[in-house]
Amino acid sequence: MGTVVCKFGGSSLADDRQVAQVRRIIESDSRRCLVVPSAPGKRDDSDTKITDLLYLCHELARQSLDYSQPFAMVRARYEELAARLGTSLNIGRLLDQLKARIDNGASRDFVASRGEFLCGKVISDYLGATFIDAAEVIRFRADGELDPASYRLIREKVDGSGLFVIPGFYGSDPEGAARTFSRGGSDITGAVVARAVDAEVYENWTDVSGLLMADPGLVPDARPVREITYREVRELAYMGASVFHDEAMFPVRAAGIPIHIRNTNRPRDPGTRILARRELTADLIAGVAGQPAFTMLFIEMAMMNQQKGFGRQVLEVVASHDISYEHTPSGIDTMSVIMRDDQLGGKGERLVDDIQRILQPDRVELLTGLALIATVGEGMSHRIGIAARLFTALADARVNVRVIDQGASEINIIVGVEEADYKRAVRAIYDAFVD
Repeated sequence: MGTVVCKFGGSSLADDRQVAQVRRIIESDSRRCLVVPSAPGKRDDSDTKITDLLYLCHELARQSLDYSQPFAMVRARYEELAARLGTSLNIGRLLDQLKARIDNGASRDFVASRGEFLCGKVISDYLGATFIDAAEVIRFRADGELDPASYRLIREKVDGSGLFVIPGFYGSDPEGAARTFSRGGSDITGAVVARAVDAEVYENWTDVSGLLMADPGLVPDARPVREITYREVRELAYMGASVFHDEAMFPVRAAGIPIHIRNTNRPRDPGTRILARRELTADLIAGVAGQPAFTMLFIEMAMMNQQKGFGRQVLEVVASHDISYEHTPSGIDTMSVIMRDDQLGGKGERLVDDIQRILQPDRVELLTGLALIATVGEGMSHRIGIAARLFTALADARVNVRVIDQGASEINIIVGVEEADYKRAVRAIYDAFVD
């Protein structure tokens, strides 16, 4: 019988009713023997996430300011949760210990990690499970990367039968100090645990019934995605789709472990399965995603193709201004470098001056107000007429295409349009491919 690792997000653990639902889910399948909880999330729109309160406590303490109000909110949440679940855990003592650590200058990572730590303590007591402190099994190297020894440490700790709870989001550095992943890092913890035990599936329980083929803010009737590949998710996430924590795919992807995104409050919904490979269906694409706020550096120079090292020099100038770039579409005598506006910042004029001074092109300018849209699908490279359908849809919607870029993977086509046309373009592409 295979093992199922279950990660539950903050919305799934926001109050005692949600935690009771989590228990029903776990007990409904005996394979669900490893649980990775986040910190409790918002109970309603006016509420505050536990992690945000803890960050606030740390910052106020760092400035020698009174943090009693946010800490009282943290204490009230955990004491209420523990009491309503009927646990025997002395949560007050653990909170007192946390306050003492904050008073003594505990690190930001340590304070933030207590959201998951305390939730894991409550959940394990409620479930009658074995609690494993993530600091004992999730190890970071000195450079901040995950230490592969973590996989062995996890396997050793969960050896045997029973239910185990490992809090998400944090681990420890080589000196034993608490170290957190980036925000949303409980997804990564779940993936690391799943790989360590060679899980049959990694279930990621949240407040939505899987992924959608487009941003519902742009396409309100966007269809759900039943199956999608790691590569497709990676492409969509890169273009801004809020699909799954990007780093969380890599541990399970390397081991070929499926990810199943499911809705805690609608457990019968099919959700979305993320797989190494999937059967190609009548759906030509997996999804459409995009982002506004890009700028294009456009360079034109006669006989550019005969200037050895020209492209390298352009990118060296860009790098010298500490700017990362996204795409470099080019022609015989033209080259463009597309950058995010937040990367470019206020460096545009100096960048153009340096390009002009060092490379002496015939023309160089910055074109602002660009939005990029990616149309993604594994089957695109095997179907005739994909590009024709896409550009016909944009032409019919009276959207002017400024940039076209198709990667070597052949599973996406990226177009650049004016920001004013962004929403209309996404809708047009979606309607062209989705019945």
